[in-house]
Amino acid sequence: MSGRGKRGSKHSGAHKTVKEREALYRMIVSQLKYDGFELAAQAVAKHIATYPPTAPSSRLSHLVDLGLHKENDGKDDTTTTSDPYSTQGMMDLEYESDEAVNSPSVVQYESLFITSHKAPVLAGAFSWDGQLAATGSADTTIKIYDADKMPTKKSGNYSSLDNNPIMRTLYDHIDQVRALEFHPKVSVLVSASSDCTIKFFDYSKINIKRAYHVIQEVAVCRCLAFHPSGDYMLVGTDHQTLRLYDVNTVQCFVSANARDQHTREITSVHYTPDARMYCSSGDDGAIKIWDGISNRCTATYSNAHDGAPVCSVRFSKNSKYILSSGRDGQAILWEVSTGRPLIRYRPMSGEPRPHEFPTSAIFSHSEDFVVMGEEKNNNVHCWETRTGELHRPFKSNHYGVIRHLVHSPTQPVLMTCGEDSRVKFWGFVS
Repeated sequence: MSGRGKRGSKHSGAHKTVKEREALYRMIVSQLKYDGFELAAQAVAKHIATYPPTAPSSRLSHLVDLGLHKENDGKDDTTTTSDPYSTQGMMDLEYESDEAVNSPSVVQYESLFITSHKAPVLAGAFSWDGQLAATGSADTTIKIYDADKMPTKKSGNYSSLDNNPIMRTLYDHIDQVRALEFHPKVSVLVSASSDCTIKFFDYSKINIKRAYHVIQEVAVCRCLAFHPSGDYMLVGTDHQTLRLYDVNTVQCFVSANARDQHTREITSVHYTPDARMYCSSGDDGAIKIWDGISNRCTATYSNAHDGAPVCSVRFSKNSKYILSSGRDGQAILWEVSTGRPLIRYRPMSGEPRPHEFPTSAIFSHSEDFVVMGEEKNNNVHCWETRTGELHRPFKSNHYGVIRHLVHSPTQPVLMTCGEDSRVKFWGFVS
């Protein structure tokens, strides 16, 4: 019995060594990708047959630094410093690069609810708690939905108004609705329109369909983003100057340095969860990162999508990464600390196709996936965020281009808005 125990222990040790070497090789591949040596990473990965695919990560470099530091000093003083891999978000290329994805992929979603406007649907938003959704159309109307009612039915035919997800329709704009944003604290929905106005709606008042407050702008309003406190709001327009409004006083602030601004129309804005930073994108092909306190531009990624207009930008929940999309038909994940593109999310065919219409790239609620529409077949593409692995296309069955898509921040529910005037809600039904 003693002999068998020793042989079993030896076999276990050998198995452990193999596992350790596999982990080392995966970290080598990840480090090569992180440093930009994609061809070398592919060559190494081919020989060691790593699965699942590895994500770009500087974890190996970090571990080497720790080892050298310990070797030189005779001790590891990392206990006195903050953990560089700690995260408030769900997606972190450094910390969880080897963990399997547990949340459902968009390709597993089923149709929950379909409705329509009278013209192309250009804007959509979920509330911060995921309980409400809203869409805005070129027909100037806005619809608000109860997201909790959508998974209860799989068609738009309802025998009772109590079961209908559509809560109400708002009428107050005189031109197409371009952007929507829910207030993070109170029952207020804000819209941006081509009629050069920003309008505030109190949706808690059932019988009121008009805005209770209006901000008149000087150009077509394209995008909005609330400060997490709800006290301030970023506004991007066809004018190149980014505005910051005090929601309570309507006082407008802009950067003191004119060179901070974009040189063409602003297409997207987004805050980090702690409001220490915000980012913006423009038709000038640039992505800008701003200090959330001083409103000064701290970094600019020029020609972020090889000179093509940048359509959307958004921070990850831990503020370490920015996800962008462009008219070049691809999405890119950027590392904020270095300003480098880490992963390019491209369609199966290889080279992405330029898009005629603006397209947005978004995270799933868990940030395990990147989701973006494509124009050729009106499908939805879904990639694993950390590895860039493309899943099979998700057929939206829209009769026109997907003009906007947005994912619930709290549950596996996706909303697609089409040129065919239809709004579709998709979700994972267990």
